[in-house]
Amino acid sequence: MKRILGFGAVVILGLTVPGVLRAQGNPFIGTWKLNTAKSKYSPGPAPQSQMTTIEAQGNGVKVSTDGTAADGNHTAWSFTANYDGKDNPVSGTTGALNGADTVSLKRINPDTVENTFKKAGKVVLRGRDVVSKDGKVRTITAKGTDTNGKPVSRMIVYDKQ
Repeated sequence: MKRILGFGAVVILGLTVPGVLRAQGNPFIGTWKLNTAKSKYSPGPAPQSQMTTIEAQGNGVKVSTDGTAADGNHTAWSFTANYDGKDNPVSGTTGALNGADTVSLKRINPDTVENTFKKAGKVVLRGRDVVSKDGKVRTITAKGTDTNGKPVSRMIVYDKQ
């Protein structure tokens, strides 16, 4: 009986510890506040504010963003995606994402993720999301087109909360 209980405990630990370690090992997990002073939007203007929460979700993440656009309108959007390069739906107001309705993520290394946002199957924004070595700053560099087809370029900086 003791052997069965011991084996059961080992199996349970074997199933739960990797998930906990994976979540702890993902530097993107947490709440991030947009640093408007360090961010650059071309063309501008930048949003007034933005908070992004990233949670571990299976083999990927759940991302939720809430903020205020440059014109004062409320923005909120979210998605859940694995790091497999496959398209996943984006829900909410997506003006900050150039009207995107899907996103795909690809993990390059533990601190870097490539993301591609599409609208009706066409790429509207492609970027690289990097967390600093100290885990306190996220920087996204992205290029694409706005809802009118004009080029956009962004360097978005977030501070961990």
